[in-house]
Amino acid sequence: MKRFNLALRLLRRDGRSGELTLLVLALLIAVAGTSTISLFADRLQRTLSVQVAEFLAGDLVLAGSQAIDDSWRARAADLGLTQSQTTEFSSVLLENGQMLLAAIKAVGQSYPLRGILKTLEVEEGEEVTVRQGPEPGTAWVEKRILSALQLGLGDLLTVGEKPLRVTRILTYEPDKRGDFYSFSPRVVIHQADLQATGVIQPGSHVHYFYQFIGAEPQLKAFKQWLKPQLNPSQRILDIHEDRPELGSALQRAERYLGLSSIVVVLIAGVAIAMAAGRYTERHFNAAALFRCLGCRQGEILWLYTLQFLLLGALASAAGCLLGWLGQLGLFYVLKPLLPQQPADPGLLAVVFGFVTGMAILLGFALPPLLRLREVSPLRVLRRELEPLPAKAWLVYGLAIAVMSALIGRYSNDWQMTASVIGTGLLSLLVLGLLIACALSLLRPLLPRLGVIWRFGVQGLLRNRRASVSQILAFSITLAAMSLSFTVRNDLIDQWQQQLPERAPNYFALNIIPAQQPAFALDLSGAGMEGSAFYPVVRGRLVAINAEPVQKRVSKDSQGEAATQRDLSLTWAAAIPADNTLTAGEIWPQNEAGWVSVERKLADNLNIKVGDELQFTIGSEQVSARVANLRSLEWDTMKPNFYMIFSPGTLDGFPFTYLTSFYLPDAGKDLLNQLLKTYPAITVLDVDQVLKQFKTILMQLTQAIDLLLYFALAAGFAVLFAAVYATLDDRIRQAALMRTLGAKRGWLASTHLVEFGFLGALAGTMAAILQQVILYVFYSRVMHIPYRLSWLSGAALLAIGVVSVGLAGYWGVREVLNRSPMRVLRRL
Repeated sequence: MKRFNLALRLLRRDGRSGELTLLVLALLIAVAGTSTISLFADRLQRTLSVQVAEFLAGDLVLAGSQAIDDSWRARAADLGLTQSQTTEFSSVLLENGQMLLAAIKAVGQSYPLRGILKTLEVEEGEEVTVRQGPEPGTAWVEKRILSALQLGLGDLLTVGEKPLRVTRILTYEPDKRGDFYSFSPRVVIHQADLQATGVIQPGSHVHYFYQFIGAEPQLKAFKQWLKPQLNPSQRILDIHEDRPELGSALQRAERYLGLSSIVVVLIAGVAIAMAAGRYTERHFNAAALFRCLGCRQGEILWLYTLQFLLLGALASAAGCLLGWLGQLGLFYVLKPLLPQQPADPGLLAVVFGFVTGMAILLGFALPPLLRLREVSPLRVLRRELEPLPAKAWLVYGLAIAVMSALIGRYSNDWQMTASVIGTGLLSLLVLGLLIACALSLLRPLLPRLGVIWRFGVQGLLRNRRASVSQILAFSITLAAMSLSFTVRNDLIDQWQQQLPERAPNYFALNIIPAQQPAFALDLSGAGMEGSAFYPVVRGRLVAINAEPVQKRVSKDSQGEAATQRDLSLTWAAAIPADNTLTAGEIWPQNEAGWVSVERKLADNLNIKVGDELQFTIGSEQVSARVANLRSLEWDTMKPNFYMIFSPGTLDGFPFTYLTSFYLPDAGKDLLNQLLKTYPAITVLDVDQVLKQFKTILMQLTQAIDLLLYFALAAGFAVLFAAVYATLDDRIRQAALMRTLGAKRGWLASTHLVEFGFLGALAGTMAAILQQVILYVFYSRVMHIPYRLSWLSGAALLAIGVVSVGLAGYWGVREVLNRSPMRVLRRL
């Protein structure tokens, strides 16, 4: 207790004297930033997971072509899961002498388990939000059905053999899927009316969907129990597989939100290390005095470590409180964009923030503290005696361990973590050598420089080791801050590219070749921006190099999903403009028998360039040799294909056309006119999906913008920590220079020159480090294209000169105000 009380008294004394201000500030920023980001990302992820689940109308969805066994539903009930069922099939509707192929959806009483339905009670009224489907004996229909069949609200619509009263117009359903070749205008009925329709008979083409919601452990247990029992026609839908346009964006955003906190930790950690180093050097005399009074080395280390542990606990607790308030502020600011009922904050995220704060403090501050135990008692008589620096492996090992643990925690990929840490260490080593070489090149220039410039540059060269450390610290800080902004901008640009302002929001399917020219002319005449028309033949991949494809398929893989159904096959003289060749070459012109395969499917099925693929189309077999592999983005909301054949390969098979087009809300009446003119064409409306997707992206963008301020605050802490680390030496040097006749203005000018050079070198090195990390980060983590940017390098150079120069000048202004006589008396 005596040692504990002594540590408290020393901590209070250092606190009052301002010795620990910068260190506490950096630790507060690190913990507050980490806690805010952890809490916010945790709440946002869980909130968005619920919101995203609305796209499936449940947390877990089982899809198949046949009804499931009652024992499966009983198992779900035993686990406490809430259930619902929908049944989807196509049926021809006949009313008022008009005929229309429609998609019928029979829903249970509790549908939807997640999400909402939107309807109109009158044709030109406002949307009404409801949380249950139609009552028995009624039907909800899309507006296109009313116009195509000449019906109105309140009329009877016969589905199969069952007449149903049309009571509402359906405008939005949460789980409308993107199967472009089975969608028609929608009719929603109650599950109780399904049998009375008499449509479903043995051999009918029907899709069954079973939705489940509940606690995550129960859902996980049910999924693990269910998977081994699934037959080839059944699968469990997942947001990242069934909704790739959402899944990939959310994965990138989740990784960015997590890894952005590491940027804050890294920057703040540099500030803590530099502040702890200055604190240690200013306590060498006190440690020497304690040694003279009989303290052993271990007792001195324990005394100062206990102070830092107490300081870390207090600062981490305060940082967690600030983080809690910070995430509340973020959710308040983003309230108009977020769901009405966000998830509650998780206590584990708070605990993680506290543990992270202690780990940061020990990882970055403990190595400098270890020098205090090596202080010699003779230092009370000989001030020049300084303890040896801690071993390099210890100084950097703890910090690297902390950063590795944080990166691994957020990325969940230790191989990637090792590559990032390895690349970072190699980059720092190379940067250190480059900085040392750059400083060496400055020395021959000294005789050619003016007096002010000469003394400013000499300030860098006087202590090369300290200068290299400072430039490295500034480089890491500038690079980390720049990375936050650059990744943010590129991430948002990537999202905007995949969903531009006028992205296609309708797909036209089953266009008969004879009607294609007229339909294209009508689209153009109505001012609708459309994509190319793609011919489509339905076929199934059955063999690779005469080997049945089932032998290459793994359970629950992309290959299994693609080989268990008919694929949409098309042909073209060249691959689409937004596809990229990754292997092979485009086929010779006017030569049939070639096929281009999507790269991920090819990797999954081990398909190589030159392999021979066999397809079944109807009752016939077609073979084609793989000409090339290509990558494409499934999340662009444009038509994409696993297989594209060379012209002539699929000649003789019946086909239809597919296209997509953009139609503004004001042009919806034009769509009804087109459907009347071309009743056989199926139009898929993805406008609501696009709007909901863009809302999610807007939320993530706003969150990312606000999180960058923590990196900025941590960056300023580093700037001032680096300046104050050499403040004592500068005060002594300035006192000597003023004694020899130097004026304040002259000293101020040399400081500006010195920090300007330091900022220029730091900005240059930061630009190099930024581009190296961006290349690794984009190619290994975010999976977005990398582009070398000379403009960002020039900007970093300018920012380094201005920010470091001004911060250094402001930080050392105290040097100019110290009395030379008082300073010299203390020497």
